[in-house]
Amino acid sequence: MTAEKTLPDFVREHDIDRVTLDIIENALKNIRDEMDRVLVTTAVSPVIREQADEFPLIADRQGRMIVGQFGSPVDTVLEHSPYKKEDLKDGDVIAVNDPYTMEGSTSHLPDLLLIRPIFYSGDHVGYALQWGNLMDVGGSTAGSIPIDARSIYEEGVRMPPVKLYSEGRLNEDILRFFCHNSRTPRETRADVMAIAAGTAAGAQRVKDLCERFGKDTYLEACDALLARTRESVIKLIREHVPEGERFTFEDYTDDDGIGNGPIKLRLTAWREGDTLNLDWDGTDAQVAGPVNFLLNERMFQMFAGVFLISAFDPTILFNDGYSDVIRVNIPEDSVLKPKAPAPLSNRLVVMARQFDVLGAVYAKAIGAFKVSGSYGTSPNFVYSGTKSSGEPFQTMEILYGGIPARPGKDGLDGHSWWPEFLAVPVEYMEKYYPLVVEEYRVRTDTCGAGQWRGGCGVARTYRFLAEGRITYQDDRAQTFPYGVDGGKPGSPSKKTLIRSSGESVSLPSKVRDVPVYPGDRLVFETAGAGGLGDPLDRDPEAVAKDVRWKLVTPEAARSEYGVVLDENGDVDASATEKERGSLREGRAELLQFDRGDVPERDELAKRIAAERREFNEWLSAELGAR
Repeated sequence: MTAEKTLPDFVREHDIDRVTLDIIENALKNIRDEMDRVLVTTAVSPVIREQADEFPLIADRQGRMIVGQFGSPVDTVLEHSPYKKEDLKDGDVIAVNDPYTMEGSTSHLPDLLLIRPIFYSGDHVGYALQWGNLMDVGGSTAGSIPIDARSIYEEGVRMPPVKLYSEGRLNEDILRFFCHNSRTPRETRADVMAIAAGTAAGAQRVKDLCERFGKDTYLEACDALLARTRESVIKLIREHVPEGERFTFEDYTDDDGIGNGPIKLRLTAWREGDTLNLDWDGTDAQVAGPVNFLLNERMFQMFAGVFLISAFDPTILFNDGYSDVIRVNIPEDSVLKPKAPAPLSNRLVVMARQFDVLGAVYAKAIGAFKVSGSYGTSPNFVYSGTKSSGEPFQTMEILYGGIPARPGKDGLDGHSWWPEFLAVPVEYMEKYYPLVVEEYRVRTDTCGAGQWRGGCGVARTYRFLAEGRITYQDDRAQTFPYGVDGGKPGSPSKKTLIRSSGESVSLPSKVRDVPVYPGDRLVFETAGAGGLGDPLDRDPEAVAKDVRWKLVTPEAARSEYGVVLDENGDVDASATEKERGSLREGRAELLQFDRGDVPERDELAKRIAAERREFNEWLSAELGAR
């Protein structure tokens, strides 16, 4: 039975013409873009400057996101702070990096959030927010992502909501304290100041809108944009999500970095009238290792709406307008809502898996919505040590993999879940850090076969020029990115350390502080994505093109797609027709979700625990021998 609910205050008739509303909407989008550019061009660390791991947001005076991506944490942060909305002043900036005091609005300690209230002619008209992924905030390992942390206290300095700026005056003591706890204090200070500059740019542009259109018109536009998005998302829900049936899917993250796994995420969706219900009941309990993902309900509401908007009407503005029409239940003490002080630093593997699970639930519920499984996380890599000059160094970068196939389109190769993220240029890495990137390529045959193939993973080979240590996290090494509707799974990830002596060591998907020496190499290979639809229905010319581009081998073209190529790489039409007929006759029934050759959960858990024990023994011997 549908519960009665109070409508948001912005659901009403709005006294603003459509042209003005569209101008203000597009101006707000441009403000968000300007905030992006201010930050990435003034930050100095590669993870922000080169990869754009940062997100801006403009909220209304109630703290609701008008433009952005993750939903607004303003109310949550202020509830956990000594500051009240009515006491904030022009020029104040609140800083916080503790996920627990934001209820997961940012999800690990390196993500620093700044909140700047916006005032026009003395009246409060909104907020400009921005967060960025800092290089290091302390903790037990470089990069502040210890893959074996048992509590958040091992992961870095935790800053509750504090005023970094008070009426325009910088609090040097707070900033000095925060940077003092970082292994990269210069980069940390520069990046914090760059984030602050981004919020200042956003605040000024909102003031400019108030000056141009009038404060009352701007505030009315904010409400109207929320209302328009809400109405549009309701239409999507009613049109595409059937009522009266529940749709459930579950998938697994490999492990928590200390030998526990696999870890189940389970989601059920159903519609009641205008409301979409999403329930994570059945998801595994929080784990000892740091892959717990403190998922904020409003953030997941935003993700769920963004999936629908992106698939069916990308013209709809992402904002908090539809937060009341998507209901979310996340069980307490689960891996998606852990209890403090559970570690969170390596939460990306569970964050990415919830995207896979959400996509699969939609694939079950909505005939026109089909996506396969992805590469499974946002792998990060940290290399730290001391240069021959005696100067300490630390770099960090995020790597990418195969993006899911979708109806009518292949998955993207070596891409990020976040569309605006970029790869760190090889030239940048080699200029500032003692390493050589010997290889950066697509991994051939890692894309799941299908009528629409999944994206390929990537391989990046680092050769180290100085003694140091490496820490990284990845996933999908034990499980496969699933294929959909006859599509085949993508290939898993793989890591290999090759010593200068030629010794080759296979490493797990998550390690910390592995010693490396001049001449050693790390081959970092990410997972592909699953395919969509019957591979034997793929256009043979598309397969031939994939072979020319070295995404698929000629052997896989024949065995997976039934496409036979001649000596020039052209399709042999008659041989292809014959080969496909033979493959159809001999194969088993196609699966709706093909997870690949993965053992039962108990057997997989034993394999994961054994791999971690063997790695720990090897690492202990390495550290002892050197």
